[in-house]
Amino acid sequence: MNKNYFEIIRAGINSTFQDLGRNNLYHIGIPFSGAMDNRNYLLANKLTGNDHNHPVIEFAYQGPHLKYHGNKINIAITGDVSFKIKNGDNLIDGECYQSFILENDDELDIISTNKSVYGYLAISGTFDLKFQWSSCSTNTKAKIGSNNGEKLSDNQKIKIKEINNNFVSRKLNYVNTKIEHIRVIKGTNFNYFSEVGKKIFFKNEFKVSKLSDRMGMRLEGKKIENIVDTNIRSEGLIKGVIQVPTDGNPIIMLSDHGTIGGYPKIGVVVSADYDKLVQLTPGSRVKFQEVDLNSAETLFKLYELETQNLISQI
Repeated sequence: MNKNYFEIIRAGINSTFQDLGRNNLYHIGIPFSGAMDNRNYLLANKLTGNDHNHPVIEFAYQGPHLKYHGNKINIAITGDVSFKIKNGDNLIDGECYQSFILENDDELDIISTNKSVYGYLAISGTFDLKFQWSSCSTNTKAKIGSNNGEKLSDNQKIKIKEINNNFVSRKLNYVNTKIEHIRVIKGTNFNYFSEVGKKIFFKNEFKVSKLSDRMGMRLEGKKIENIVDTNIRSEGLIKGVIQVPTDGNPIIMLSDHGTIGGYPKIGVVVSADYDKLVQLTPGSRVKFQEVDLNSAETLFKLYELETQNLISQI
């Protein structure tokens, strides 16, 4: 057993190791995977003094309850998350976007996300993980990545290979905002849908269903009518593409999506809105707003500038 490690008292819901994901493997059926909310992932690493592609623990709804063993270490949690730190007889209410020091035998209880889905735990050190195709990102559907492609489990030990001894206190004043209008560009099969169907897509409200995970987000609403063919020859998919199957309800492909699919594609979510999209909980109401490609590129540049500005404030 390594000198420094976490003992998992409760694994939480869908707790996995993630980084920025895998590049250029679509041709063999491997998606990018990686952190769902890229901005919160980057901020967590910056708060603990890590480089931008350092492995973290991503969790959904409820995070892990961990007991720490070893030399002191810095941790930070990002997202909209409630958590507590137990230090002996002291119980500390945690605050997101702030670094905290854990000592030997301290406990970190990540209780829940608040009206959001994903949160991130970074440490001032390096988890002892196996990498696959230059990434630790866990894709539980494909059983690839660190931890043998599995979610974290109760009573598991998480070994820490090294601690960077970066104990500078860091804090960022940042509030996660919600999104109601998801901006999209037209998909390659946009003209498969009737004029009424197109109007429904851009004018009507949709509800995020419970059938949503890292692979995709299913929406519920008025049926989007297809006037050409509800199935097409399977072709490549990308993150954020919106397919419409035979039931007329959109499905948005997310980070662990399949790399090919045979449902017509009505739109693609712009990259600038993806982080906020994935944080929408079941029951959330959303609308789609059309933008052109030039606008989508401008929005992404602004998103990246804002992200870098936040990082520079830490």
